[in-house]
Amino acid sequence: MNSQTHNPELIHQLNDKPPLSRAFFSALQHMIASFMGVVTPTLVIGGVLGLGEHIPYLISMALIASGIGTFIQARRFGPLGSGLLSIQGTSFAFLSSLIAAGFVVKSRGGSSEEIIALMTGLCFFGAFIEIVLSRFFHKLRKIITPTITGIVISLIGLSLIKVAVTDMAGGFNAPDFGALSNLAVSITVLATVIFFNRSSRPMVRLSAIFLGLLVGSLITLYTGKMTLQGLSDSVLFTPPVPFKYGMTFDWELFIPIALIYVITTIESTGDLTATAKLSGEPIEGDEYVERIRGGILADGVNSLTAACLNSFPTTTFSQNNGVIQMTGVASRFVGYIIAGLFLVMGLFPILGAILMQIPKPVLGGATLVMFGTVAASGIRILASGSLDRRQVMIIAVSIGMGLGVTIVPGVLSQMPELVKNIFSSAITTGGLTAILLTLVLPEDSGPDSSDQRKVVKNINASSGAIQEETTS
Repeated sequence: MNSQTHNPELIHQLNDKPPLSRAFFSALQHMIASFMGVVTPTLVIGGVLGLGEHIPYLISMALIASGIGTFIQARRFGPLGSGLLSIQGTSFAFLSSLIAAGFVVKSRGGSSEEIIALMTGLCFFGAFIEIVLSRFFHKLRKIITPTITGIVISLIGLSLIKVAVTDMAGGFNAPDFGALSNLAVSITVLATVIFFNRSSRPMVRLSAIFLGLLVGSLITLYTGKMTLQGLSDSVLFTPPVPFKYGMTFDWELFIPIALIYVITTIESTGDLTATAKLSGEPIEGDEYVERIRGGILADGVNSLTAACLNSFPTTTFSQNNGVIQMTGVASRFVGYIIAGLFLVMGLFPILGAILMQIPKPVLGGATLVMFGTVAASGIRILASGSLDRRQVMIIAVSIGMGLGVTIVPGVLSQMPELVKNIFSSAITTGGLTAILLTLVLPEDSGPDSSDQRKVVKNINASSGAIQEETTS
């Protein structure tokens, strides 16, 4: 039986059943926060590789795969699933490797259908790597430590902030990028979210993101930046067709995909650990291990399901952790509604097309604070441990390396294409650096480290006393 603790900051705990109105509003905000993350990788891959007419179908399949995956994660079927309010969405980590594989097919004179078939095969067989790793998670605990998961979560949040700020300025390659009107709308949305989130009324607090997006949408609709044109051209209903484009395979192109599946295992561990902590669930012990094993297994199975639909690998999203912290709702039952919304939007693309009309500056203002809270969650996990000299060194070097390749992408310009594909991601570089240093650097055993742990313990005890005093 699960021994659930409680997070006093939450309005609804993991196993609570909120009133339908609250659950729906919370689910809507999770879905809106994650929607662009689900469809953007498909839009990028499809646009770069010139998949043209196939993109709408691939977007629908990505939404359906996310709906199925989110339900499995939240519902938890035996050893399959985490049982947390954890959203599954299309992973950004595979973008560069899948695009590189697609260009290889194009260079051979392959058609769009052949490109999709190869990507399907690579993603399908790669999913088994994560499935197998999930069974050995308990033996990898020496490697996947709270320090590593905290580093990965922090890097996820910090790297996503770049996406949010880009949207605030108007979106990538926007002709009016950085315009005062874009920044004004974004800041207005951000201020609206902060204002309503500080409300003492639960319903207002959990609707903060929705209200911020609503205010921003109304402003842009009034100023003409938001239009609803083109909705009449959307397909009304899109049924899924498993392996619609077939499936092929290439060993050489599979190597970077396989490595990224290993990294996403660590990424998912970090995301699920953060979700468990925010949900008032333990982040150590046997219950925690079984929950993470189930979550990683579901991650692999969900990616397998996505490949069957000719979509791309899915992973646990970080955005929902920000929404949980903002709304105070961690109920797994909200996950069922989110899954249903994704499925409906996948089957009826007109609904997703409406959401895609929301201007980038509006989304940027809302997502900035959510991505920031993801980074803060990683910092909280790092701060929960004993930060001796070894741990500080691992954190400093890993975050430095991870952010370095993002801030200065040209640093890898002279490297082979395979190296660039693997290490161009902050999460991949930072995560691998953290693992390597954890294995190589010896544990501190001197008297200074013992004294340092005592100091940290005293500081934590004092902080707890202060928090208890404040609560009282």
